[in-house]
Amino acid sequence: MRGFWLQCILFLYYLVISSNAKHTNNWAIIACTSRYWFNYRHIANALSIYRSIKKLGIPDSHIILMLGDEMPCNPRNPRPATVFNNANKNINVYGEDVEVDYKGYEVTAENLVRVLTGRLNDNVPTSKKLLSDETSNILVYLTGHGGEGFLKFQEAEEITNIELADAFEQMFQKGRYNEILLLTDTCQAASLYQKIYSPNVLAAASSKVGEDSLSHHDDPSLGVPVIDRWTYYILQFLETVKPDSKKTLQEFFDETSKYHLVRSQPTTRLDLFKRPLKETLITDFFGSIHSVVVTQTSNSNFLSLDLDKNNKIDDETIPKTSENMKFNYVSQV
Repeated sequence: MRGFWLQCILFLYYLVISSNAKHTNNWAIIACTSRYWFNYRHIANALSIYRSIKKLGIPDSHIILMLGDEMPCNPRNPRPATVFNNANKNINVYGEDVEVDYKGYEVTAENLVRVLTGRLNDNVPTSKKLLSDETSNILVYLTGHGGEGFLKFQEAEEITNIELADAFEQMFQKGRYNEILLLTDTCQAASLYQKIYSPNVLAAASSKVGEDSLSHHDDPSLGVPVIDRWTYYILQFLETVKPDSKKTLQEFFDETSKYHLVRSQPTTRLDLFKRPLKETLITDFFGSIHSVVVTQTSNSNFLSLDLDKNNKIDDETIPKTSENMKFNYVSQV
């Protein structure tokens, strides 16, 4: 009988912990809305952010990557299957494990809204859907050409700041996020967050209204700029972040908002976001979070597990099982 009550108490304890855990998973939408060779830097911007968040633990299954053009396959590319974000060519950000979910003419304002709001047809593959919920933190990174109140898509159409704001509100009403971090690297980028009215949205932009965003440097062998200034300094900061980092969004914005570096004025909108930036870890959006909640057990040894002051289970108290089995891919025919 004593063991039964201990098990009930432990179950209720974990139930309380789980009910307070509003953030259990991270997602990202990374969209480059430009095409044509002279916009090479926008593809590099998106692929660089993609590479950084994968390094910090967000898997491809939780990333929606939208690329408006295929720079690795462009006939002007002297190094096919590569995209570099620096003239030194130290890192091929296209790499060998890039999963592009929407490319070319699939990158439209309509598809972006449909991905955000979950209004996709049943025949769309799961890998192209944002399967977030009310416990999800979502990083939304947009890069391309913009103006006051809009972002261009492939020189053919636009999404307005009103449409973007309404998409976020649909997400809120449908319980598709816990918090959103919106980053926009375009000209007059701050105008894209002006109309947002949904709660728990933190937004940052590379430039003020009426101000251009600038590229960082050119690659003479390509004949075009290879990255934008604000994204360049974002990446420089992310290179110092580890999956278990305690760096905060306050530090992130402090380091990436310096006018003498970016040559435009990065701005933030904080009024919709509840948490203080100095208490919000950067990995709450750029990293991975793994939350395990125990709801049932049939092993009586579990009753003796010890919880430390941080509600973590001591690995040494977990009953030992057989060695981990090794699995291999079946050879292709």
